[in-house]
Amino acid sequence: QAQLVESGGGLVQAGGSLRLSCAASGSIFNIRDMGWYRQAPGKQRELVARVTAGGATKYAESVKGRFTISRHNAENTVSLEMNSLKSEDTGVYYCYAQVVEGFWSAARDYWGQGTQVTVSS
Repeated sequence: QAQLVESGGGLVQAGGSLRLSCAASGSIFNIRDMGWYRQAPGKQRELVARVTAGGATKYAESVKGRFTISRHNAENTVSLEMNSLKSEDTGVYYCYAQVVEGFWSAARDYWGQGTQVTVSS
């Protein structure tokens, strides 16, 4: 079993910045994709940004140019730098990782517990 622990988040005014971090630990052979999803009240969870083990990134159109995802493979961590925040960025942000627990294991999806980001206008 692996665990994902998030940190960061909080309350910020529109136009401000926040940084989210996530560390994976436990039974890990390697990690394929890592990323961040968010869920606003009354809405479905949506992709914010993902990064492959090789460093290829994918962003939601709404955050392109404002958010930057990065990962440190040796430390099994992923971060999300969020700039020029808008009220519509408000939601619970979840860390995500595709973890391979052993040489012969298939990848499993893991999620963090979620961290609240609130942007006041």
